[in-house]
Amino acid sequence: MTDKVLVTGISGWIAKHTAIELLNKGYEVLGTVRNKDLINQTKETIKKHAPIENLSFIELDLLKNDGWDEAAKGCKYIFHIASPFPMKVSRDRECLLPVAVDGTLRVLNAGINAGVEQIIKTSSIVAMFRKPNRSNPYTFGENDWTDENWTEGVNDYFLSKTKAEKAAWKLMESKGLKSKLTTINPGGVFGDALDKKGGTSIEYVRQFLKGKFPGAPKFAVLISDVKDIAKAHVACIGNNKVGGRRLIVGKEVKKLVELSQLMAEAMPEYAKKLPKKELPNFMVKLISYIDSSAKMMIPDLGILMQTDTSYSEELLGFKFKPAKDCIIENAKSVVQLGLV
Repeated sequence: MTDKVLVTGISGWIAKHTAIELLNKGYEVLGTVRNKDLINQTKETIKKHAPIENLSFIELDLLKNDGWDEAAKGCKYIFHIASPFPMKVSRDRECLLPVAVDGTLRVLNAGINAGVEQIIKTSSIVAMFRKPNRSNPYTFGENDWTDENWTEGVNDYFLSKTKAEKAAWKLMESKGLKSKLTTINPGGVFGDALDKKGGTSIEYVRQFLKGKFPGAPKFAVLISDVKDIAKAHVACIGNNKVGGRRLIVGKEVKKLVELSQLMAEAMPEYAKKLPKKELPNFMVKLISYIDSSAKMMIPDLGILMQTDTSYSEELLGFKFKPAKDCIIENAKSVVQLGLV
């Protein structure tokens, strides 16, 4: 009998890549969507890359209890990937918490009730690295947590990821099931866009290629290949070394201006539009008053992050791809899809 995996938010970018990885390895996939109108497009995208006879869908809402217990029944594993990642920053720091935190608890409780063997939750390094008074450069790792009380530096998205992951660990520990949970914590996600329903990082690449930015903010982030993230989720199945662990997925930290240079070298026809210099911090702060998406970067401007992900590679059994490959793949797929 084929092992069944419940994948939440399957219409999302990381989730589609993960479903493709699962289906190509012979798993049965039940994907949740918040709106049944998303099913056809998601199915069309996935079937270009994997067989879909073992793929099915169910309409479920992370804000409602209805249907989660039934969906989890018969599943051996749950991949909780669904989580909001808006491009704009809200003035209400807590606006994403109902979906992120309450939704996580609904999914995990359904998994516990169904007796699933493992739950893999997609978190992020944003639940790890943001806190006041950091050194420069600063280092973070598996045991670090973002300071959710730092109101100036921790916005709605950072708060939602931090609180959701903490809630997941607290619940599993309270049930004596910590070893059944693993979190995957990627950085900035890049790679094959798959279709026009891209993620926030795809939107940044699109804006760079369109020449929206006169310069690049002095912002650096760990670069994570979307296919590595998908592969990491699937590599956790049956892997008793990853229970209770927070796995940082990504290879190299790169500045935005370095990403721009990589795209310019690979796609010289776009070189003129791509930013060649870094913007002064005060300019990024000014821009953030007009474009709230820039607010996401402000607490990290001019500060270089460092992290060692070799422990994740060792536990998962594969090496992560270098930043160059996934940045170029991302940019080329954005162009091929006609998004620029």
